[in-house]
Amino acid sequence: MPTGAAARRWIGPPGDTVAPIEPGDSHFCYVTTTGRRTGTPHTIEIWFAWSPTTRTTYILTYRTSDTVRNLRRNPEVTVRIGGETCRATARLVKPAGEEDATARRRIIDKYQAAGASDLESWGAGALLVAFDLA
Repeated sequence: MPTGAAARRWIGPPGDTVAPIEPGDSHFCYVTTTGRRTGTPHTIEIWFAWSPTTRTTYILTYRTSDTVRNLRRNPEVTVRIGGETCRATARLVKPAGEEDATARRRIIDKYQAAGASDLESWGAGALLVAFDLA
């Protein structure tokens, strides 16, 4: 069973070993927030980009989405990519900075068809949320 920091970040049955999140060919991640009114788990399936150097998952979403409203109340979430689930802390990324530009570009490049530009305006206007894995 994991101990120390590994035990705090790993969510799985007792006896499981800690495996780092490796998104591989995953097209979606699953983010679970706590409902701001009900206190019950709220899970969404969403496009994402992953930064292995910082262990951060990024999503683009609408400012008024339930997910954003939930994480503003409680930024502690879980993120599942592939078969791995980790605890994370959500934060809104400061617009127009290097992190913002890099993460937006990663998401758009991952999902936009070659030669297309259909995701550009959405990518520029959506809210960028970072999930820093524990």
